[in-house]
Amino acid sequence: MLPVKRAIMVLLSLLVGLFLVGSWLIASLNLEFAENAMGKLRERQITDTFYANLDRINAHHRLMEQSTRGLARAGGLLLRTPSEPAALASTLRNALQDLPDSYGSSLWYVEGGRPARYAYRQGQSVQVEPLSADEQQRLSGWFLRLRDLPSPGDPAQQWTAAYYKSSINSVVISHATLIRDQTGRPVGLAMTDWLADDVIRTVSRVEVTPSTFAFLLDHENRNLSSLSDAPDVDRAQQLIDSVTALQLHQRLQEAPVPVINTRQLASPMQQLLHHVGQQDYSLFFSPTRAGMIFGIGVPQSEIDAVLTPMRESSTRIQLLAGAIMLIISALILYLVAGTLRQLHNLYTDTLTHLPNRERLLADLKKTHTASLLLLNLDAFKEINDFYGHQCGDHVIATLAEALQQHLDERADWRGSRLYRMPADELAIWLPGHHSEEQLAPALTRLLDFISNLNIQWQEQDIPLSASVGVACCNQRDARDLTGEQLLPAANIALELARTDNESFVFYDASQGIREGYEQNLIGANRLRAALDEQRIVAFFQPIMDVASQRIEKYECLVRMIDEQGEPVSPIHFLDLAKKVRLYRAITRCMIDSAIERFADQPYSFSINLSCEDLLDPELADYIITTVDSHVIGERVIFEILESEGIENYAAVRQFIDRAKALGCRIAIDDFGTGYSNFEHLMRLNVDLIKIDGSLIRQLDENPTALTLCRGIVQFAEELGIQTVAEFVHSPAVLKKVQALGIHFAQGAAIGMPSASLITEIRMLDADKPGTSS
Repeated sequence: MLPVKRAIMVLLSLLVGLFLVGSWLIASLNLEFAENAMGKLRERQITDTFYANLDRINAHHRLMEQSTRGLARAGGLLLRTPSEPAALASTLRNALQDLPDSYGSSLWYVEGGRPARYAYRQGQSVQVEPLSADEQQRLSGWFLRLRDLPSPGDPAQQWTAAYYKSSINSVVISHATLIRDQTGRPVGLAMTDWLADDVIRTVSRVEVTPSTFAFLLDHENRNLSSLSDAPDVDRAQQLIDSVTALQLHQRLQEAPVPVINTRQLASPMQQLLHHVGQQDYSLFFSPTRAGMIFGIGVPQSEIDAVLTPMRESSTRIQLLAGAIMLIISALILYLVAGTLRQLHNLYTDTLTHLPNRERLLADLKKTHTASLLLLNLDAFKEINDFYGHQCGDHVIATLAEALQQHLDERADWRGSRLYRMPADELAIWLPGHHSEEQLAPALTRLLDFISNLNIQWQEQDIPLSASVGVACCNQRDARDLTGEQLLPAANIALELARTDNESFVFYDASQGIREGYEQNLIGANRLRAALDEQRIVAFFQPIMDVASQRIEKYECLVRMIDEQGEPVSPIHFLDLAKKVRLYRAITRCMIDSAIERFADQPYSFSINLSCEDLLDPELADYIITTVDSHVIGERVIFEILESEGIENYAAVRQFIDRAKALGCRIAIDDFGTGYSNFEHLMRLNVDLIKIDGSLIRQLDENPTALTLCRGIVQFAEELGIQTVAEFVHSPAVLKKVQALGIHFAQGAAIGMPSASLITEIRMLDADKPGTSS
């Protein structure tokens, strides 16, 4: 059946390929035709817009040239009359009135006997004033340059670049024409100014696409276009800077860009592809009559935008046709080779071509006597993370091939089968009865073989080591395992090997590990149910002020109420809560329960926190936020459990400082149980120390305990820290506590933890401390 399946796959692939190629060719031809048509239409639209604006700019140039020539003729006629400043001023005013778009006009004569005047617009009026010495010197230079030009000369030579005119405090572009006398001899200069702001407004009105920008470069490659109205001024400045950097004047002189449109032979439109940042632009530009360069930049993406719908339509057609063919092919393949494909995928690992976990589970159901080895590569995650998953696959495939060859060649592994398990695990099934003594030497040789394998990736040696968990059907001191129990047992043994840093571990049913796991699972389920059903509650143990013999504080202690309504001590579930990551939820529950209980009570109350709680940023934030929101910090005492060990002082101190800012107090629990106690007091800003119960309960019968407690009390008094005695279980111990000067006491003699608040203490003997509430 496999050759038939392959033949069908080949034929189907050819059919699909031919259809897809034909569809692609047809769609490509249609798309190419449409793109050409739309491209020409788009080019015509851009050309029309470009020339419309270029004509507008050139028309203004012509008007100014005509105005300047008229002014020059008028200046020549003035030579025939006596020198009268009033006549000169009138001529300049008339020139401005004839050309409303010009800003100023000047008349200057070579002979010093004639006055030089400059007229310019100021609001609705025209001002006339003498030309400054600097202006006359500038006009003298222009006069000499124009006088020496060949006749008739290039009209662009009569235009200046943009320059600053100090008399009007503005930037202008000027057109200059020689004044000639009756004999045609140049005797002066007439000039008309075009205000740069007017130029900029003219250029800025150009629109082709939403992101099109226009520019006008003068003779000295200075830009005359506005950036103030651009949505993104920085981006607009970047575009203009990139255009000026192209040195288009120089390009046109050295190597002209190919002409793409000659509608106006005098100013043919040219095109240049330009890349700015991450975007491509088409620059369309042409010299103006005044010798400046006018241009527009259009984003290539906006030029091509009209083609996007056609391309999308063509793509949809191709995808639809391809999908239909793929569906038909898949149906044919499913009918002919579906069963083989399913079996292959179900029981074979695609990377190593070994039988997989499903095959192993099926084989174990038929197993009666055998051993199962579960092999896990050490530090395989580091190999994956450092070299990549391709390297990890290479390592697994190479190891599987080498292991298979090793098992085939060794007599002690005769009849074994190698399986690929998920992730970085392999399994070896070995039939027959085996003992630990029999398998241990073979396992040692197997692990040595793995360690000595020469596996390389990109010329780098990849060192390997492995841990092995072994489970055998025959168990010496316990009931034998069935085949289906081998895999869970081998998993347990492997976990023990990794935890204890052993090369291999044999599963021993007599140790009850599996039963312990079962109990942990049951306990975890009970704990989750208790949290869901709000059966994690707070009990409250009274704390008595030894001097006043009144209850002033309570310690909040966690309890789990079981299904029968009985309280369960935390010793039975807190360690399990840490293993199954429910410890944070229990702490949050205690915080909420304690604050809710004492919100309307006058008593202070303490809550036990482990270092694990304080080092959990999310939980620490929740505790501080909750206390702050209830404005109850003045009555809250956080007891840091000494038995948990304080290592990260910086993080613990950070929580303490935040808590104290809210008025909370800090206590060290179980003080006196280790040498680190005094270091805690030196490094943490605590308010109370709770003397460990192992010392307090012996005060009435152990002199050493009494001496130690006395030293602790004296030390605390010198530091200004209050003391609390725990496990005060009898009146005799309470007397010793009073004698030592300890501030507070708690224990059986005061009151045991209860769901309700114990507010009254009753002593049995008359010579014992009296009753107080």
